[in-house]
Amino acid sequence: MTFQPKIFCLLGGFSTVVIAFFVSRESWLQAADNPQKRNGLPKVSSTDFEDGKLTDWEPTDKSAWKISKSGKNTVYSLIKKRSEYEPPVRSPYNRSLLKNVSVSDFVMDVKLKSTQKDYNHRDLCLFFGFQDNSHFYYVHLGKKTDDHANQIFIVNGKPRKKISYKTTDGTNWDDAWHDVRIVRDIESGKIDVYFDDMKKPVMQAVDKTFRKGRIGVGSFDDTGEFDDFVLYGHKVQQQSSQ
Repeated sequence: MTFQPKIFCLLGGFSTVVIAFFVSRESWLQAADNPQKRNGLPKVSSTDFEDGKLTDWEPTDKSAWKISKSGKNTVYSLIKKRSEYEPPVRSPYNRSLLKNVSVSDFVMDVKLKSTQKDYNHRDLCLFFGFQDNSHFYYVHLGKKTDDHANQIFIVNGKPRKKISYKTTDGTNWDDAWHDVRIVRDIESGKIDVYFDDMKKPVMQAVDKTFRKGRIGVGSFDDTGEFDDFVLYGHKVQQQSSQ
């Protein structure tokens, strides 16, 4: 917006207030439409997998994952219902972590598609706060909710334990793509999970056990596809590799 010099002279101090308003409003609009930030957090990593490269991902079983086509898009596909990986404690069998990135506060956005034949525990999972194979969090998006499905879990040296205090009756999987977001605030311990509707979380938990860690995608023991992965957050010192 351009202001004429004569206006400054006529309006004096009032013009300063008006200019400050417009500058502040313009900055707010830019921030609201800034693809490099989410919730005030800078973008750390993103991929739509169109380059066909998987050098930034570390799967527990390489034979369970591949790049494939879904319509016109290139996606990251989990093709084995039960991979060769055996977790040291009861926890998901299929996992692929983003390499060389560890975050504290973060927002993770990703598109998910279940390719599993329907049944009550049909699922896909998202991982965060990953320390090692026996210490991490994960979100289980399961078809039907119980103490071991459709919850936020912690794996802390023993079989997974639900920590969510809010969830739904289940994740209504179909054969379509869905948008999922995880928001993690370290100081409060809040973990919010969104499914398609980004205004109302479908799962919530509060836990401060792991204040940083790696991020990943996968499933407990089903197949699925992942696309348009974007991570915003505060990068911290890299965790040791699994």
